[in-house]
Amino acid sequence: MIANIIIASLVAVSTGIFAWLFFLKMYDKLTYYKDTVEELTTNKFSELFLFIDISNYFYYYIAALLIFPIIAGSLSGDISLGILTFLVILFSPYLILKEMIKKRLKKFEQQLPDALVMVAGSIRSGSSLPIALDSLIKESSPPLSQEFGLYVRERKLGLDRDKAFDNLERRVPLEDLSLSLSAIRISSEIGGDLAETLESLAETLRKKLVMEGKIDSLTSQGKLQGIVMSTLPLFLIVALMKLEPAAMGQMFTTKIGWMVLATIVCMQVLGFIAIRKITAIDV
Repeated sequence: MIANIIIASLVAVSTGIFAWLFFLKMYDKLTYYKDTVEELTTNKFSELFLFIDISNYFYYYIAALLIFPIIAGSLSGDISLGILTFLVILFSPYLILKEMIKKRLKKFEQQLPDALVMVAGSIRSGSSLPIALDSLIKESSPPLSQEFGLYVRERKLGLDRDKAFDNLERRVPLEDLSLSLSAIRISSEIGGDLAETLESLAETLRKKLVMEGKIDSLTSQGKLQGIVMSTLPLFLIVALMKLEPAAMGQMFTTKIGWMVLATIVCMQVLGFIAIRKITAIDV
């Protein structure tokens, strides 16, 4: 009797120690993940001129990642819905942030031709380039005014012009901006009519934007077809699982079924990539 009590006590203590060590290990992993996510997300948000303390929302995100999939799976009685909810919550912050960056770059690209014309007009009226940029910052809207405003502040703090241009290109990785900054660099080094160069470049960029708009409108149907055709098998599988669960169960419980699923996934991914490549026309 005493031996059984001693054995049970030792097992309980060992289990407690193991659970405590496991908790400490998981806490260290969570802390490392939190610091990494905060650093990356804060840097991305600062590039968007959004200064948000991510640490206030991190644990809410982890709680949602753990709670909502369990609720979705319990209410529906389908574990696949819980897994789908988990994946949606897991990747949604990244996708939202990526979409915000994409929209910001697109807006900057649309503002750039008018900004070049404005700078060229200021230079023609006798202003120097720094004064022209100051006028541009005051009369423009974000994100262009924010990015050039940061460039001007870096120059006032004594940063070299080329280094400030490199920082601007790093924050705004657009080919149009690189062309514009290269024109300014060449004009300052070898001389020439900078105003005329900027006006010519602005006209070229306008035509490029018009052409890109026409291409986007012509290829939008193909992009939509790629999304529909890629997601259609998923909806068919869900529908057939509801209608014929016994027959569809063979696909998830047999070796041949898993092979068929793997083939379907590979073919759908390859088809989606092929359609995206065909419709992604670079001007």
